[in-house]
Amino acid sequence: MSTSPQSRLAGKVALITGGAGSIGLATARAFVAAGAQVVIADVVEEALERAAAELGSESAAWCVTDVTDPDQVSQAVDLAVQRYGRLDCAFANAGVFGVVAPVTDYPVAVFERVLAVNVTGSFLVARYALAAMEPGGSLIINSSVVGLTSDQGIAAYATSKHAVVGLMRTAAKEMASKGIRVNTIHPGPTDNAFQHRIEVEAIGASEEESAKVFDQMIPLDRHADPEEIALAVVFLASDESRFMTGHTLTVDGGLSI
Repeated sequence: MSTSPQSRLAGKVALITGGAGSIGLATARAFVAAGAQVVIADVVEEALERAAAELGSESAAWCVTDVTDPDQVSQAVDLAVQRYGRLDCAFANAGVFGVVAPVTDYPVAVFERVLAVNVTGSFLVARYALAAMEPGGSLIINSSVVGLTSDQGIAAYATSKHAVVGLMRTAAKEMASKGIRVNTIHPGPTDNAFQHRIEVEAIGASEEESAKVFDQMIPLDRHADPEEIALAVVFLASDESRFMTGHTLTVDGGLSI
């Protein structure tokens, strides 16, 4: 039985961290278009206000949230339950990159910060969101193609994105008996400011030239649109993926082949 795009997430409530950023906001738009209500969490109040105004007051609420702070993550989960009566899905999407440097020179403070946001932040979303979900719930953690592979100079980012796969697999086994699914999504290079900053630092050329170098690494010969990543998140949140848990869903244009 087919499901219309407008009803794929009808009646569901989702929390999205990093919700005012590129992939986070694209996902929030896709969730609302599919019938869900969302709470978007991020660190910049002004960006959250703009995003929520775009999404509409009936469909979206917002919460300033530092994902490294347990109390703030707990409050974001509570907001979803209090505002909309339930929590069906959480997308642990907030993340930072760090710098490009060899392991022997990698700044310790930067390494610790990347792990705090990407790993501890994902853990805290999992801890509080999973406790609030009923059977049928879905947690999606945003990893990366380099959560399955890696490259030179990205020790902190690759380490953090591998680590959340371990978190996902553990949580998937723990939550299976409760009918709650846990998966990771692994985007390849995506056309947004976050990715372009990485490319410029890694390649040392202009944004356009650096992007071309990355395109040449991708079999499909282009970056993803944020909306393409968002559609994959919708799939993992929807009942269409109801028999998928513990899965690493790669959306990378073939980069990891």
